[in-house]
Amino acid sequence: MEDCKGRFLSSSFSKKLGFSDYLSVGKGYGTYGILGATVVGILVPILLSIVFMGRKKVKQRGVPVEVGGEEGYAIRNSRIPHLIEVPWEEATTIAASFEQSCEKRFTDRLLGTRKLISREFITAEDGRKFEKLHLGEYEWETYGQVFDRACNFASGLIRLGHNEDTHAAIFSETRAEWFISFQGCMRQNITVVTIYASLGEDALIHALNETQVSTLICDPKQLKKLASISSRIPTIKNVIYFEDDEATANDSSISGSMSNWTVSSFSEVEKLGKGNPLPPRMPSKNGIAVIMYTSGSTGLPKGVMITHGNIIATAAAVMTVIPKLGNDDVYMAFLPLAHVLELAAECMMLTAGVAIGYGSALTLTDTSSKIKKGTRGDASALKPTLMASVPAVLDRVRDGVLKKVEEKGGFAKKLFNIAYERRLAAIEGSWFGAWGLEKMLWDVIVFKSIRAVVGGNIRFMLCGGAPLSGNSQRFINICMGAPVGQGYGLTETCAGAAFSECDDTSVGRVGPPLPCGYIKLVSWEEGGYRTSDKPMPRGEIVVGGFSVTTGYYNNEEKTNEVYKVDERGMRWFYTGDIGCFHPDGCLEIIDRKKDIVKLQHGEYISLGKVEAALMSSNYVDNIMVYADSFKNYCVALVVPSHQALEKWAQEVGIEYQNFSELCKKAETITEVRQSLSKVGKAAKLDKFEIPEKIKLLPDPWTPESGLVTAALKIKREQLKSKYKDELQKLYE
Repeated sequence: MEDCKGRFLSSSFSKKLGFSDYLSVGKGYGTYGILGATVVGILVPILLSIVFMGRKKVKQRGVPVEVGGEEGYAIRNSRIPHLIEVPWEEATTIAASFEQSCEKRFTDRLLGTRKLISREFITAEDGRKFEKLHLGEYEWETYGQVFDRACNFASGLIRLGHNEDTHAAIFSETRAEWFISFQGCMRQNITVVTIYASLGEDALIHALNETQVSTLICDPKQLKKLASISSRIPTIKNVIYFEDDEATANDSSISGSMSNWTVSSFSEVEKLGKGNPLPPRMPSKNGIAVIMYTSGSTGLPKGVMITHGNIIATAAAVMTVIPKLGNDDVYMAFLPLAHVLELAAECMMLTAGVAIGYGSALTLTDTSSKIKKGTRGDASALKPTLMASVPAVLDRVRDGVLKKVEEKGGFAKKLFNIAYERRLAAIEGSWFGAWGLEKMLWDVIVFKSIRAVVGGNIRFMLCGGAPLSGNSQRFINICMGAPVGQGYGLTETCAGAAFSECDDTSVGRVGPPLPCGYIKLVSWEEGGYRTSDKPMPRGEIVVGGFSVTTGYYNNEEKTNEVYKVDERGMRWFYTGDIGCFHPDGCLEIIDRKKDIVKLQHGEYISLGKVEAALMSSNYVDNIMVYADSFKNYCVALVVPSHQALEKWAQEVGIEYQNFSELCKKAETITEVRQSLSKVGKAAKLDKFEIPEKIKLLPDPWTPESGLVTAALKIKREQLKSKYKDELQKLYE
């Protein structure tokens, strides 16, 4: 359904991910060899697929269940009749799971980090400087070594003077020390406040002051930011920094502004704890493990209180979805650990005995923006089997691969298209064709080189954070040769709600409920979504079970608004998302209550649905649709694709000095608007849903600008505030 389309983003970011110089089709084969293999690849599997073709039996993945609370249509996972709460009986908390996993796998590798060999800066023609890194192989620490470091840090933190009854915050990019310090805090029953490294200054101050953090753990990049706001965060007593750049940590101007704090390096705290060990203070499953501040799409961030039991339940449930999960697997960790998806994923990997290798989006592949030319990216060095991602990244992967295929053209393009169409037909028709001889053949000829970009060994990808378009999901599934498990969850449900299963070849859905909870649809009469709708029940998605969190920190009013406890004692969270259940019990997200606006003549417009449809325009890098309730049409702010727009300008002979000037030209605006109208009609949008006027904005929206979240979802209220005048002019 068009409601569930994700977004297709510009190929500019694909360069960061390393696809701009990568797609060697048929490498190592002669022309006749490729032609012969192609003939075999087409004719033999077609004959075999005819033999094996047949209508697939629909597998029941979710079944109706009687639950308490508000009336609605509820579903549970069909595989497991009871709700899962723990991976094994004794692992009721993060601290207990960590300790027991380390005891079981003491000598197995756990955390891997690449050694920095050299760093250099390159100056571009326009004067901008770009950092390039030469990174070595992964250096590993075992479960036993990580456990010792976490224990030492935990003791050192208390010996340093941290009050056990106050909060500690982690304000850093994803790295091994983030996870070690987190586990150390868990062993002393210290609640951790997690904050995105990209969070704005006001939001950072709000989070630290609201939770009265006394110890702040950060990376060196954040020290200068902290120094500039030190007078505005009075509760901070200790600052602990991860060592990367001693010059940064020892900068006299920074030290002077932090004179009222005790500033220590991470290794100093470890050393202090090792020499003065303390017994652990193990938490309870209902204790608050994390207060997670989201880079939410509206206003100041809210702190979600997540218990040990919430995280453990999500981890235990996801472990049942991914087959054969264990110490033969390697997980690529590069998403923000301050995001619930990554934190839950790494806790699950730890519990299952999986090795975790750390990287970043800017060093992920051989041609990522921070990787020195001629050296390997994180994925090439790690060769992971498992990986978590967000839809925006996978959309860009797709765009990057297609761009390279288009550039090669000729026989390589035809071969890719044949391979893709055959695999697509096989997946949608014959199980044999999808995973048998034909799959092996096309992998060797075409897809092997694409898979190599992320190491070549991926067997399962987790995707969450936002809706993933069906096109991107199918594309990644085919090119990577691995299932893409699309998940649905929120910080308020500790990422645990629904998860598509690895043998489900459908797209555009998020699977059945995870076995740690139930999902209920409740009718929303105002929006016209009812559980009595045919052919599928529809309504607001309400999640209940062990993954549902305690509520918002210091915000009882908002907590009571969206959290409810039923007569049986089960806690439910009202998501504000609109979904429908397919006959097999799988959930599809089709709308969002907050995105629906009633126009002047009574028509309802779903802004999110319209944006998802219009993102398929080649000219669109990002878009926000805006509707005034006193008008009968909508308008839009569009961040155009530099490459697509400049290519069009060159083809039609438009002269301009810079991209900003190009965006202001009337003919440019007309061209983009016509494109939006075309894709809107193709997506069967109504006339009032297609923007009547648009404004082209030359600068991209980034998490650093505060206009999109860390998962690259637009922050509607912030965009409306920043571009208030522009939106007003569009209605004049």
